[in-house]
Amino acid sequence: MDREIARRLMEIGAVSLRADPPFKWASGRFAPIYCDNRLLMNYPEIRRRVAESFAAAIRDQGWEPEIVAGTATAGIPHAAWLADLLNLPMVYVRGAAKAHGKGRRIEGLLEEGRRVVLIEDLISTGGSSIDAAQALVEAKAELLGVAAIFTYGLQVSAARFDEAGIALTTLTSFDELMEEALALGELSAAHKAILADWQRDPSAWSVERGGAT
Repeated sequence: MDREIARRLMEIGAVSLRADPPFKWASGRFAPIYCDNRLLMNYPEIRRRVAESFAAAIRDQGWEPEIVAGTATAGIPHAAWLADLLNLPMVYVRGAAKAHGKGRRIEGLLEEGRRVVLIEDLISTGGSSIDAAQALVEAKAELLGVAAIFTYGLQVSAARFDEAGIALTTLTSFDELMEEALALGELSAAHKAILADWQRDPSAWSVERGGAT
């Protein structure tokens, strides 16, 4: 994993810590941490590093994609920068098929049998990423795997990817971010205790505060 990316995410304020009120994720879960990788769009040097790290991770996995796919919306810019770096075509996967026009869920030209890597900005519970990956499979692409900038490292996401039989690689993780936060003096003792409590049982932590499991 790329510790430099973890450090830069902390430096640009992409990682926020707040327990009261907690952050609400797309899954409905409540959490004391939120990673906003959209901020990377403002920093050309960092986003270039992310694209290069994606290319290196894909090589390390032995993947040889013919097309780069991005998840709508946060994965789209990173997929575009990676596709440009690798000189490959690109498509993106909507959260749902359009209700008008041709009713497409996958935008761009995706021919059957093409080897595809799916780019995601982060992995929380894994549901939306797996759903997008399965849409590529249903379109008869050869899905190599999912590559994401960051993972919260939750057991539920690991279990879901294993169950779906989808390979996942990430550039950095929750543990690396916390190490960088400590090194930069961004993590107080109180926040550290809250995060440790959350990480022990994210589902129970969420439910106790009125969020989803």
